[in-house]
Amino acid sequence: MREVISLHLGQAGVQVGTTCWELYSLEHGLDTAGDLLNCLPNKVEENESLNTRRKNYHEYGDGVKKFTDGFASFFQEMSSGNYSPMAMLVDLEPTVIDEVRTGKFRKLYNPSNLVTGTEDAANNFGRGAYTVGRRMLDHVLDPLRKMAESCEKLQGFMLYHSFGGGTGSGFNALLNENLSCEYPKKSKLGIAIFPSPTMSTAVVEPYNAVLNTHATLEHTDCVFLADNEAMYNICQTRLDIDSPTYCNLNRLLAQTVSSITASLRFKGTLNADFTDFQTNLVPYPRIHFPLMSYAPIVSSKRVNHETLCITDLTNQCFDSQNRLVRCENESGRYMACCLLYRGDVTPKDVNAAIAQIKNKRNVKFVSWSPTGFKVGINNKVPANVPEADMASVQKAVCMLCNTTAIKEAWMALNVKYNLMLEKKAFIHWYTGEGMSEQEFLDAMDDLLTLEQDYEMLSTEE
Repeated sequence: MREVISLHLGQAGVQVGTTCWELYSLEHGLDTAGDLLNCLPNKVEENESLNTRRKNYHEYGDGVKKFTDGFASFFQEMSSGNYSPMAMLVDLEPTVIDEVRTGKFRKLYNPSNLVTGTEDAANNFGRGAYTVGRRMLDHVLDPLRKMAESCEKLQGFMLYHSFGGGTGSGFNALLNENLSCEYPKKSKLGIAIFPSPTMSTAVVEPYNAVLNTHATLEHTDCVFLADNEAMYNICQTRLDIDSPTYCNLNRLLAQTVSSITASLRFKGTLNADFTDFQTNLVPYPRIHFPLMSYAPIVSSKRVNHETLCITDLTNQCFDSQNRLVRCENESGRYMACCLLYRGDVTPKDVNAAIAQIKNKRNVKFVSWSPTGFKVGINNKVPANVPEADMASVQKAVCMLCNTTAIKEAWMALNVKYNLMLEKKAFIHWYTGEGMSEQEFLDAMDDLLTLEQDYEMLSTEE
């Protein structure tokens, strides 16, 4: 087995994580307690005991082998016979994880992997990285080591967090540093909520985001970005939801993440491995922030009026309205693009769709990346939670693209950061946690350099 450990940090990371695991459980046929009851062959009698059912299920041979092929890379079997996610949910204050402990999926998670502190990071990178977070670090690393040691062949870590929160930025930076020391050769992929251009959940979001990026730039291999504003617009325009909640946004993001991990969890015609993403999407170590797009994003009311052929779905992914981060794709050049197809998809259709995309004038690649496309095809049809906003479809595509258009998002973030830093606004909260003003200046220089790196790549012919 080639296991992947998921780490969900802070409120955003935990809420996105629980939505993802709800979807994974559905895709693998687990109930809310992690039992395989939903997948049992029809001939199992209803009055059989749970253990007899499980024994019968495991005696069916090939069907089980298919089921468990990639399943064990994300779930581990517990002593009671049920399955639990290979995941840790971490927050510096207990409220959000307490909801998981008392919620519908409380029996799914291993209690020792739900780690909470007593003090909130209070939207402060310094508290998450230096004081409150550091005191809690051992409580996170001990169960993490046990999980890593139980793996046959650990592939790497997936970290879910926000750039703008205290735990999501500060504790994420601290944990990344420790993972680099303890597991230097393991991949670290991030699913990150990027600060939105106009919507904000905290005044000091620019500080946290820039400090987190500076601290983790050398430690993470690839970070897939999504922002709430872009997802909010998608829910309103594509899914006809007047007032989207975080639950709606998280379900949209969970479908996208599910497509990214599908090739690790199910066998496919053309697999895209965990390390394949980095190899194909990251041309230079620092340029590792691909954007995510997903298609079809369609509500149940509209699904009958949509053409869901592969060419149309691929074209939708290149539409900026299907992108989970707000930035103009017209102004940027693509360096690499990974297309992950799911469901009833043939390589012939995929090749035809890509050939059509290459002929489009508005999809511009940098001159030094002539091939440009990495393709994954997975036969597993996308699942949907029963009360989901998106319609159930037989095929879908997720696009991960490394484009210079993201420099706009970094520029907007830098402008906000500089405005506050010039006035030294709110800095006393950070220096009070042991940070120095020099760190703020170093972070600013690092981000400006990153912005210039993207600028150079977009102008090179």
